[in-house]
Amino acid sequence: MATGHNRPIIIKRKKITGGDGHHGGAWKVAYADFVTAMMAFFMLMWLLNATTEQQRSGIADYFSPTIPISQNSGGGDGIMAGDSLQASDTMIQTGSGGLAERENGAGPGVAEAVETRELRQLEQALLGLGGESFEMENALKHVLSRLTDEGLVIELFDRPEASLFDGPTATPNPVTRDLARMLARVLRLVDNGIAVRAHLARTEGMDDAAMWSLSLDRARTFAALTRDGGLAPERIARLSGRSDRDPATVSPEAPRNNRIELIVLRESLYRD
Repeated sequence: MATGHNRPIIIKRKKITGGDGHHGGAWKVAYADFVTAMMAFFMLMWLLNATTEQQRSGIADYFSPTIPISQNSGGGDGIMAGDSLQASDTMIQTGSGGLAERENGAGPGVAEAVETRELRQLEQALLGLGGESFEMENALKHVLSRLTDEGLVIELFDRPEASLFDGPTATPNPVTRDLARMLARVLRLVDNGIAVRAHLARTEGMDDAAMWSLSLDRARTFAALTRDGGLAPERIARLSGRSDRDPATVSPEAPRNNRIELIVLRESLYRD
C-alpha cells in the first residue's frame, strides 16, 4: 500500500544547442555593416582628394541626364505629322558632352562614358518615334541601331516588300525620303559629325566598277536628303560607298545587303 509514495523522481534535462554563447550572432552582422560603411566612407574621401573639380563634375554629369527629349506638336503633314523633337535647356550645346568634359580637363574615361550615355539617349529618341504614327512605325521597320567604337550606327536596309531605292539605281523610294527627314530632325539634337556609308547586294549583270559607283551615288543621295530635311551640310564628315564588299548576311545576293549606314561619330574621330 505504501509503495505508491516511494516512486522515484525523474528529472529531465533538456540540452540546448546552437547559438554563439550568450551573445548570439547578431553582433557579427552589425559589425560587418559598420566595416562596410567605413570602407565606403574612406573610399569617398579618397575620391574627393584624388580628383579635380572638373573630374568630379564629369562624374556627376554621368549620373544625371543631359539630353532630356521633349516633343512638340505642330501642324505639318507626312510621316512626322508636324512633330518636332527638342532638347531642353540643360543639353550641352557644344556637342555631345564628351568634348566639353575633355576640354575642361576631365579624364578621357569620364568623357567617353558621358559621350556613350548621350549616344544611347539619342538612340532611344530615334526608336521612341515608332509609337507616334503608323507611318513612322512602318518606316522604322527598316532601321536597326547599334553602338560601336566608331559611334552610333543607324542602319537602314531593304525589306522584302519595300526597298530603299528604285531597283539598281540611286533614286530613293518614298520610305527613304521619310527616313531621311526623320533622322535629320533627331540628329539636330547633337552636333557630332555624321558619316554616310552605302552597301549593295551582289547584283547579276553589274560589273565591279558600276557597283562601286552606285554605292557611292546612294550615299551622296541619302546625305542630300538629310540636308533637305534640315541637317546642316557641314555635319556630313564622310561619304563612302562599299559596293558589295561588306555583306550583312551569309548570302551576298540577299536584299538585306542593300543598306545605308549613318554613323553619329564619336568626338575623337572627327574633332582631332
